[in-house]
Amino acid sequence: MNNALVFDPELLQRYDLSGPRYTSYPTAVQFHEGFGEDAYREAIAVSNAAARPLSLYVHLPFCGTVCYYCACNKIITANRKRASPYLEDLHREIELQAELFTPGREVRQLHWGGGTPTFISDEEMTALMNQLRGQFTFLDNDEGDYSIEIDPREVTPAKIAHLRKLGFNRMSFGVQDFDPKVQEAVNRIQSVRETFEAVDAARTNGFKSINIDLIYGLPFQTVDSFAVTLEKILELSPDRLSVFNYAHMPHLFKVQKQMDEATLPTPAVKLAILQYVIEKLTSEGYVYIGMDHFAKPDDELALAQEHGTLYRNFQGYSTHAGCDLVAMGITSIGMVDDTYSQNVKTLEEYHERVSAGQLPVYRGVKLTEDDKLRRAIITELICHFRVDMAAMGHAWSISFEDYFCKEQEQLQGMAADGLLSLNDGHIQVLPRGRLLIRNICMVFDAYLQGAEAKKRFSRVI
Repeated sequence: MNNALVFDPELLQRYDLSGPRYTSYPTAVQFHEGFGEDAYREAIAVSNAAARPLSLYVHLPFCGTVCYYCACNKIITANRKRASPYLEDLHREIELQAELFTPGREVRQLHWGGGTPTFISDEEMTALMNQLRGQFTFLDNDEGDYSIEIDPREVTPAKIAHLRKLGFNRMSFGVQDFDPKVQEAVNRIQSVRETFEAVDAARTNGFKSINIDLIYGLPFQTVDSFAVTLEKILELSPDRLSVFNYAHMPHLFKVQKQMDEATLPTPAVKLAILQYVIEKLTSEGYVYIGMDHFAKPDDELALAQEHGTLYRNFQGYSTHAGCDLVAMGITSIGMVDDTYSQNVKTLEEYHERVSAGQLPVYRGVKLTEDDKLRRAIITELICHFRVDMAAMGHAWSISFEDYFCKEQEQLQGMAADGLLSLNDGHIQVLPRGRLLIRNICMVFDAYLQGAEAKKRFSRVI
């Protein structure tokens, strides 16, 4: 696959609108409380008939300190004992969920996210993994994609060795930036040494894949300062890199008010940082997967994209398109059959539901045929940068040109700007349009009407 990029600052600025990241379509904005436990149970019944493999997501919301940029669902506490009652409820939810799924459905993907999953003790992690393995069918050949999010400040080499023994084989390390001035401004003091020691321990213990997260757009960042961070990261030779655009949305995430807005880099500086990152990583041999993700050419993400099997879900890009996603823990979002569902958001509600033997689902959405069609198109665009309109029309028994006549008018304008081509019955995203893939996907989003609908989303650049 041709992964060439063209960086056009004028074009990027012109298209720098707000819009979804499309980890799902429809997005969580469309979830409603009319979808509850009964609808979720019905979806599981249909899912069991299809007998697809499973992907499990476990949300561990606790953090010892707060990072001011963070937009995750988290609970800040220095008291490690606060996790104990939550873990008891989580064990119970795992039982409640597992009872509904046909035994023997393979767990091909597992992800522990947060918060900080390693906030809990080794013993608690062992008990949680034992509960998952006891209730679901895990692979025993290390072929599963079993990952965990890691804060290098929260682990030791011994803890990383313990995680490997539990069956994890992938790690994602949060770094964001090594510059001390930036770290102080965002309240995340993290040394180069402890980060390198954590990654080295993961390599030593045989983790198959290492991902590192960085963020551009944080206070006091410049091209030169971020270049220093990136050079250090490249010494670690991660298999994957996620370089996220910081979305300053204090109206939605109050903790972001702790940062001085005047210290944030200007849009022009952010663009320059992004350009440097893209040029540096591609010159080092990394493949631009899409959005803010890069991978080595032999990584599974790059190979899946090359073979046309890449997928995108709530954890980002994935190689497991054929799985139903079972989400457990507060605020977690799952995808079972043609539905999305989300758990309650507070510890109190969660305890009340699961202690009564109820699933903690409080909202969600059942996809319509139109939703599923548009999701298929958005997935093709955001994963593979092209759509075969004739094949898509045949698969969904529609005339693509007639069904999407309004959308084609917008695509023509993007084609005139050099973002894409519309030749031989294909939508082909061009090198100039790859960084604006969210904008192209937004053309097919039936729910984005007017400026108000876009206020809940970050800017695309």
